[in-house]
Amino acid sequence: MSLMIYLNGKLVPQEQATVSVFDHGVLYGDGVFEGIRAYNGRVFRLEQHIDRLYAGAHTLMINIPISKEEMCKAVCDTCAANNLTDAYIRLVVTRGDGDLGLDPRKCTTPTIFVIAASIQMYPEEFYQKGLELITCSTRRNSPQTLDPAMKSLNYLNNILAKIETIQAGVPEGIMLTADGYVSECTGDNLFIVKGNALIVPPLHLGNLGGITRMTIMELAEAEGLEVREEMFRLHDLYNADEFFITGTAAEVVPGVKVDGRPIANGKPGPITQRLRKRYQELTYAEGTPIE
Repeated sequence: MSLMIYLNGKLVPQEQATVSVFDHGVLYGDGVFEGIRAYNGRVFRLEQHIDRLYAGAHTLMINIPISKEEMCKAVCDTCAANNLTDAYIRLVVTRGDGDLGLDPRKCTTPTIFVIAASIQMYPEEFYQKGLELITCSTRRNSPQTLDPAMKSLNYLNNILAKIETIQAGVPEGIMLTADGYVSECTGDNLFIVKGNALIVPPLHLGNLGGITRMTIMELAEAEGLEVREEMFRLHDLYNADEFFITGTAAEVVPGVKVDGRPIANGKPGPITQRLRKRYQELTYAEGTPIE
């Protein structure tokens, strides 16, 4: 049975959920999106995702024609229409139909669509045994050129780095800033553990302010860990006690090797495992009900 897709105010079968070839999201990556998760009949941190979506659209001067409350309802309705209590949700807003020129004024009505489906980012083995990563030669976009606070539809920087990980036969890769500081992964944020401190690269390096990133920082503080946003280089990562990556789809995944170097003993660390457990407990207990 085909999925039901929310498209511009209506739920339609996926075969009918079409976007114009003149849509500026297609032609120029002109738009914003959110990846959201639902667990146990609740959409996790939905309001935070919606706030970030509308903030990005405001920066791009895309006037979303429905309210935040209506957008939240569209997400929940899409899950309900597909009988999903656990789902990955992709919410997209483009500038809409225009012409072949760049001028955004030619696009009068934004396109909005919501997809809800099941997803498994990584096999369970990776959560139990950990990931091996490489450092990508593709450097992270400078925040002076494209502000990472906007989760825009232009992900070519990330895709070029992802191609490197595919060629290397590993599931994820680390992206550095132009001056060699660890930024983030191709699709996830990254944390290192040193003693009782949890350290994450600051957002001004060009990282996305991930919802999962923020949640893990909150959980770590509640666990009594010292949480620091601080610049660090590969040397610090290679010599960390533990490291892990976070993302809405990936959740919390331990890393055990980078560029052929085992991190500590080459096994998932106790702090990583504890935070992953706390995160799973939270996602199944908190969220906006799907009605």
